[in-house]
Amino acid sequence: MKTLDYIALVLVVIGAINWGLIGFFSFDLVSAIFGDMTVVSRIIYALVGVSGLYALSFFGRLRND
Repeated sequence: MKTLDYIALVLVVIGAINWGLIGFFSFDLVSAIFGDMTVVSRIIYALVGVSGLYALSFFGRLRND
């Protein structure tokens, strides 16, 4: 489970960096690297979104530690 947590955390950080770039500079890094809404970029966006939802479980685990 720890490996899945790290993977999710890395994807959430990538998503946060991408949103920061969009907000500050109007630059979409994922789109620049993989193309505008190509299959690969849509998969990356989906994985980041699922990772964000999974990361919500971190809050419940913080209370238990």
